[in-house]
Amino acid sequence: MTSNQSNAAAVRAFRVLETLAEANRPLSMTELVDALGLPKQTVHRILVQLMDAWLVTRGASDKLYECSARVRTLAINVLMHAGPAAARHALLEQLVTRVGETCNLTMLAGNDVVYVDRVETGWPLRMHLQPGSHVPLHCSASGKLLLSFLPKERRERMIERMPLRSYSERTITDRDVLRRELAMTRRRMLAINDQEHLQGMVAIAVPVMLDRNRACAAIAIQAPVGRIGLDQLLAFEPDLRRAAEETARTFRE
Repeated sequence: MTSNQSNAAAVRAFRVLETLAEANRPLSMTELVDALGLPKQTVHRILVQLMDAWLVTRGASDKLYECSARVRTLAINVLMHAGPAAARHALLEQLVTRVGETCNLTMLAGNDVVYVDRVETGWPLRMHLQPGSHVPLHCSASGKLLLSFLPKERRERMIERMPLRSYSERTITDRDVLRRELAMTRRRMLAINDQEHLQGMVAIAVPVMLDRNRACAAIAIQAPVGRIGLDQLLAFEPDLRRAAEETARTFRE
């Protein structure tokens, strides 16, 4: 294969990954062919190569294609270390200075939330987590928030499949209760974690919106109840929303 042919094949493979990532849901072969404008045989060949490389996965029953965990990890690593990361970190630092509590920027990573960036408060009593750490979706403020903004079919599929493990006496372990919580979370565009993941820790989160309907990330404030109550934490909502809007610009540019 010549260099030009290799480059063209690489670009087509990238276009397939890009199309799957932008869809925000698994796609069928027909949908990929229509979106890419390539022959079905070509798309099928590329998908087989991408699946062999663990870059694309396919459901055994529905035959829908989506980006693999390997691609999601790559994307998160790029976001953690690429150019705009410094600007996002500065925004988190400014937010922590205003509110005096630990703040973080998170994104979805499979059935978990991953900390893309985090700035700790100077207080001695805090939970230490590094960027790259994962926490469950169903009992974290960021997790519930990002889950609530997923397309309905994908959200339902995740709710049915994820283990609703109990981390504290306040953890939501009933799927119908979780659905109601997510509906309320999306309406108010604010998620609350009232000691659901760790006893004694509360958090609130707001979305970082790519557009009117799509949340690409979440910004959250976290604090121990021994220092600040949930009502006091909610008083910082305006600061959180301003930081989220400024952060959103770094994703759009």
